Amino acid sequence: MRGATARRGGMWRWAILVTVLTVTSGIAGCGMATSAGGASISPSPVTGSPSPGTPSGQSAPPPSACPVVVAGFDCDLQRRFATVQAYLATRPGVVGVVVHDRQTGAVWRTGATDTPMWTESTIKLAMAVDLFLRDRAGKISLTPADRSLIQRMLHSSDDNAADSLWSEFAGPDKMAFNRDFAGYGMTSLVPQRGYSKTFPYWGFQKCTPNDLDRLVNYVLDKLPADTRQYIVGQLSAVDPDQRWGVWAAGPAANPGNKDGWGPEDNGWVMNTVGWVGPGQRYTLAVMNELRGHGGEEDGRDTDSHVAQLLFAGHFP
Repeated sequence: MRGATARRGGMWRWAILVTVLTVTSGIAGCGMATSAGGASISPSPVTGSPSPGTPSGQSAPPPSACPVVVAGFDCDLQRRFATVQAYLATRPGVVGVVVHDRQTGAVWRTGATDTPMWTESTIKLAMAVDLFLRDRAGKISLTPADRSLIQRMLHSSDDNAADSLWSEFAGPDKMAFNRDFAGYGMTSLVPQRGYSKTFPYWGFQKCTPNDLDRLVNYVLDKLPADTRQYIVGQLSAVDPDQRWGVWAAGPAANPGNKDGWGPEDNGWVMNTVGWVGPGQRYTLAVMNELRGHGGEEDGRDTDSHVAQLLFAGHFP
C-alpha cells in the first residue's frame, strides 16, 4: 500500500487520493461495464463480505450445463465464469478480470479489461523483470544490496525498496523503466503527471487488466528459467499482508501473486495478478477501482472472492 506513514504493499500518495482499480472490460463512462457474455456489470451497494459459492438470490447453473463462454476451458470453469459474472454484478466500483489458460492458450475476460487504471504496486513485478533482464544483458550491474531490495519489493511490496531502485536505475530522464515496460506486454501503460516531483515515477502509472495479463504471462513464458524460478518462488511465498486476491484460490491451487492497493483520487484501488494450478497453468489478473462506492475491505473482498469462485475446489 502507498501511504505517507504506511510504506508497504501498494503505492503512496502524499495528497490523499482515492480510486479503486477493478478490472471490467468496456467501461462506459460512469461505472457501467460490459461482461464477456454481453451482460451488464454495474456498481451495487455492499452489505457485507462475500461468502463462498453462489451469491445470495442467484441460482447456480445446473451441474449438467456447460455454457459456451470461451473455447478451451472445461465445463467446470465455464460454469464458474458465469458465477463470477453474476457476483460482480452485485459488487461496487469498476472491475476487470482476465483468466488465461497457459496450456490451451484460451483467455476469458469480463468487465473493464481495456480500461486504464492505477497500477498500484503490481508494477513492481515489471520493475523486477526489467532489472533482472538489464543486469543479464550487461546494461546494469546489480549488487547484493540491489537484489535484496528487489526481494523486499516482491515479497512484501516494500515501497521504500521500490523508491530506491527507481532512483538508482530509472536513468537521468527517469524513462529507463518505462521505455522497457511495453516489451513485457504492458503496451497500454502510461505514466501520470501531477502527483510527484519525479516523472515518470513507479507509483503513478496506469495500465489495463490486459496489460497485467500479458505481463504475468511474459514472466512465466519468456523469462530465462533461473529468473522465472526466482520470481515464482518469491511470489509463491509472499508476506502475510499480500495473501489475498489470487491467493484466495486456496492452498490446493498453489497460488502466487503480486498485489497492489492504495487510495487514489476517487476511491480505493485494489489489484491482484498471479497464477494458480500445477505448473502455474492458469493466470489471473483483477483490477478493481471502487470510485467512491466502497472501501479497501470491499475491494479486497471482491478480488479474493473472484479468485475463490474461479479456482477453489477446481484442483484435486
